[in-house]
Amino acid sequence: MKALVYTQPNEMQILDRPYPSLEANEVVLKIESVGICGSDMHAFHGHDPRRKPGLVLGHEFAGTVEETSSSLFAKGQRVTGNPLITCGHCEYCLQGRNNLCANRTMVGMTRPGAFAEYMSIPASSLIAIPDGLSVDAAALTEPAATAVHAINLSMRALQRPIQECRVLVLGGGAIGMLSALLLKHYGVGDLTVAEVNPLRRQALEKHVACNTMNPIDEQPAENAYEFVMDCVGAAVTRNTALAAVKPGGVVMHVGLQDWASEIDMRKLTLAEITLLGTYTYSTIDLQATVNLLARNAFGDLSWVESRPLDEGPKAFMDLHAGKTAAAKVLLKPF
Repeated sequence: MKALVYTQPNEMQILDRPYPSLEANEVVLKIESVGICGSDMHAFHGHDPRRKPGLVLGHEFAGTVEETSSSLFAKGQRVTGNPLITCGHCEYCLQGRNNLCANRTMVGMTRPGAFAEYMSIPASSLIAIPDGLSVDAAALTEPAATAVHAINLSMRALQRPIQECRVLVLGGGAIGMLSALLLKHYGVGDLTVAEVNPLRRQALEKHVACNTMNPIDEQPAENAYEFVMDCVGAAVTRNTALAAVKPGGVVMHVGLQDWASEIDMRKLTLAEITLLGTYTYSTIDLQATVNLLARNAFGDLSWVESRPLDEGPKAFMDLHAGKTAAAKVLLKPF
């Protein structure tokens, strides 16, 4: 079968790979739409030691069951799924927090991913797609669920309803865009997204109808926002987030571009800032996100770009060079 393979830093190639074997309690999916994630770009740049050359990346997928050895799903069913393969019996899984599973593995990291015509995955990881939901919209379930999980966690910590808050999102990539769209759906009126790419700022203004700023030219005002989401996770954005949040406010840290940095612990302490971290989503977040997508909670998704899988190497280079306005590029194997 045809697959897009990470061959070395800054290089992706279309290569032939074996058709997946059907293991017990698993399915083989015919992949119909798969998104390029920021973590795929991180691996592409050679910055993720967990994803080694020779790997088929891709974990934001939707498709059809081609073969099954499980009674949970039948051949021909349309599905998306949880790329985190969890054990179901550790303390976190039993709490319903399977995103923290102590024994988790992952599609596109520890096993071949979805940048291919076919992919195998445990049937227990799958979620059925409603009839009215397109495979392209369903392929956004994974990144959109990251936004759902992060915002729902944040709302528990905010002192006032989120609709009353002045909100700042740092980063207008896929997670920033989807977070902004969901915040609008939740009723946030005072929303600003800081993004350095002018094409993405234009897309945000058009599709989210929010305020935008270029943080290179203009820094967000200090002590001005009750809620700040850092969807980049660089040292500079962490400092910007803490500077911009009001005393008593909440900072949600989503992105992880840099793995370590110093932050302003004095302000965090003296201004009683709540700093939250989030990792992906639980399976119930994914199911909730499918329902939100089916209700058009994220808008018409016209900002999403689709390309054939054969154009995958160029798509990675275009994203690397900032040549596309699309915060999300989907690849289509068929």
